Amino acid sequence: MLQLALAGLGTTAGLMFVAWLMSLPLRNVAIVDVFWGLAVAGAGATWLLLAEPGPRGTLAAGLAVLWAARLALHILWRSRGKGEDRRYQVIRARNAPNFAFKSLYLVFALQAVLAWVIALPLFGAITGPAPLGPVDVCAVLLWLAGFLMQAVADLQMARFQQRPGAEGAVMDRGLWRYSRHPNYFGETLMWWSLWLIAAAGGAWWTIVGPLLLTFLLLKVSGVALTEKDIATRRPEYRAYIRRTSAFVPLPPRA
Repeated sequence: MLQLALAGLGTTAGLMFVAWLMSLPLRNVAIVDVFWGLAVAGAGATWLLLAEPGPRGTLAAGLAVLWAARLALHILWRSRGKGEDRRYQVIRARNAPNFAFKSLYLVFALQAVLAWVIALPLFGAITGPAPLGPVDVCAVLLWLAGFLMQAVADLQMARFQQRPGAEGAVMDRGLWRYSRHPNYFGETLMWWSLWLIAAAGGAWWTIVGPLLLTFLLLKVSGVALTEKDIATRRPEYRAYIRRTSAFVPLPPRA
């Protein structure tokens, strides 16, 4: 079982190593964001191929691949024609010189390990022998809700950013009227749903995956990082914070 689990880590590490090699001529480590979902789903695909999964494992892995494919295409489309994301520019500046080599462990190796941990519900679902049941039906419905929320939120934001004057404006329409980060909430909902599928098969211990994802999105790379200095670039964002829930979609405050 340990060998099987580590095979997934080998997949995430291999994909991130390819991403690092691609980042060198591009001088752009933001490509790691495109590979992020692919690494998570890649671990699940590895377990699916090496184990003898039942319907539960096939279901969970299939949902993860669908999530990863949409996310990778969205990020690739969103970043077309743009330079390195300012988040990675800050990391590059802090770790100069020789950032090209340092990024291998500071960015890509770290992401490989995180992707493997977050993928653990897929491991639990694939190795769990229990048949599908009512809990799995509820989990799939929750996953679909999260998938639609993230996809719609990303589409709404993309359309907003194409409008003239969007550079200093605040997106507060559609799903963004009820949450400042509906895309992150949708992603969290999907991974808690995948954990439910794993837990229904007996792998409750894989809760470490969605817990880590939720922590990262709320406190590290998601909400906290996005809002660190956005109010200095978009002054209207302060009023947006006062009236809009940070994460869970709720009616706007007066």
